[in-house]
Amino acid sequence: MEKKKILLVDDDEDFTEATKLLLESRSYEVTVAHDGKEGLKKAQTEEPNMIILDVMMPEMNGYQVCAHLKADPKYRHIPILLLTAVGDAIPTTSYTKEMGMKIEADDYVPKPVEPREIVDRVEKLVRISSE
Repeated sequence: MEKKKILLVDDDEDFTEATKLLLESRSYEVTVAHDGKEGLKKAQTEEPNMIILDVMMPEMNGYQVCAHLKADPKYRHIPILLLTAVGDAIPTTSYTKEMGMKIEADDYVPKPVEPREIVDRVEKLVRISSE
């Protein structure tokens, strides 16, 4: 059986390393990008089965990357899980959960997130994308 590919886009290197190891232990192939522009390029070249996308990043934020991919018929089928610490900062930021849903993110989870929660949501979105 072919491994499912996950693109993990987050500027927090400790988080990406830990999450990559967690998902690889579940037999996923994981590619990492550390900013929005790199994530967008990798989404277009790696053909992932799903994308985990942080919202607050340099270059291009996660909402911009998500909106760009969902607007393109070639990539709009790829499930996107928006992941962010923005929930704690909503009074001081322009980002909101509603913005994530308006740009057609497939799921949204606030950080910090338990490893089990990431695995559960990834498995759900990968299963949906395979149907």
